[in-house]
Amino acid sequence: MLLQIEELTKVYRTGTRANDGINLAIDEGEVFGLLGHNGAGKTTLVNQVVGLLRPTSGSIRIDGRDMVADPSLARRLCSFQAQSQVPIDGLTPRQAIDLLGQLRGASKSEVKVRRTRLMEALDLEEWIDVDASRLSGGVKRLVAFAMAAVVPGRVVMLDEPTNDVDPVRRRLLWRQVRTLADHGAAVLLVTHNVIEAERSVDRLAILDEGRVIAEGTPAGLKGRLGAALRLELVMDPDATDVPTSPFGLSAVPVGNRVMVGVPTDAAGQAVAWAESLERAGLVEEFTLGPATLEDVYVALVGGADAGSAEGREVFDATAA
Repeated sequence: MLLQIEELTKVYRTGTRANDGINLAIDEGEVFGLLGHNGAGKTTLVNQVVGLLRPTSGSIRIDGRDMVADPSLARRLCSFQAQSQVPIDGLTPRQAIDLLGQLRGASKSEVKVRRTRLMEALDLEEWIDVDASRLSGGVKRLVAFAMAAVVPGRVVMLDEPTNDVDPVRRRLLWRQVRTLADHGAAVLLVTHNVIEAERSVDRLAILDEGRVIAEGTPAGLKGRLGAALRLELVMDPDATDVPTSPFGLSAVPVGNRVMVGVPTDAAGQAVAWAESLERAGLVEEFTLGPATLEDVYVALVGGADAGSAEGREVFDATAA
């Protein structure tokens, strides 16, 4: 594996344990997703890999070389797009991208070719010579991606790269993420957008409270959910109780919605049950469709008003 993380732990001086014994292995040519809610430990993990934070314990290796012992090497081997906006006001996209490309060791001519290709692929040509202070947040985000991708390292770290990006250019960006992997980089993608991650990653890990609580391919994780279908109930605002699932699987509330796993052979029973709840005035509407990675995430992490113990029991039992 190109990137190997073993028993990585980060404890801040305040006593906060941001990462707790994390083990991950990511190969070249792979887009690996790191999912989790705000505060789950994703950005702390990325900052340690790229050499901006020193772990409390554990190891990080790229191509077998120790990044903890040599954080400057980590910064040379990794390209990094941070979660926050890059402070490039006073520069144009052309200047910012060219500067980063040359700092990473490419010649002016090499950078020009790569920058031109990226600007065309991301549909950014009209802003190439506009001062960054006049750019929208989404365009700045795409420029920051181009700065990380113009001369990519062996490992490319992208922390919430689609924040503020419009839907059309978001699709263009995802194509470029895949292109980075196709050209041999290991791409570590940090996101809380579960739906986009399902379409874009080869494998993923879900973090909660600094620990990896599930890891695998999107299809493999959905298979461990224990249900091939998902029934989504939109509850009446006056309803106070979460309906008890008749399928032996947990019903997980997320806001005014309730997600219920449904076995394939129980589709008709699920519709009849939902219709009975609708007639009783408990449910405003419902939909039945294939299970998604979002269902896995909700089952494991839980919604704002729901625990995730039952969902984790399903995963533990399936993996055993």
